[in-house]
Amino acid sequence: MNKEQILKIANEAYPKIREYYGAGKRDFPPIEVHKNILVRLTGEPEAEGEPADAEYDRKANKIFLYSDYNNSIEDVIRGIIHEYIHFLQSESWMKRYYKMGYKYDNHPYEISAKKEEENWKKFA
Repeated sequence: MNKEQILKIANEAYPKIREYYGAGKRDFPPIEVHKNILVRLTGEPEAEGEPADAEYDRKANKIFLYSDYNNSIEDVIRGIIHEYIHFLQSESWMKRYYKMGYKYDNHPYEISAKKEEENWKKFA
């Protein structure tokens, strides 16, 4: 999918996702679309990135979607939900769980965000 297609889906689904899950302690994070994570970080248009479909950057308070890895409406909506759940979660607990020895695959916040992705049809 290209940037325009992804943004069209995001612009339709994101307001519904925000309404359903509610507000966080910060302003709603805007959504940006980039080819992949390395293009975003380096500014090099031909950079090849890690296989990430979406990311929430807490420092910038932004949700990033990566067109290289979003190939359907389902992918886009799942990515937004997952990252929006991270926006709502406690930053200190996110770090604390990792310090307790949790890895990405068994981290309680990742499990929670992954579970919420199953609601994607509500926002399609």
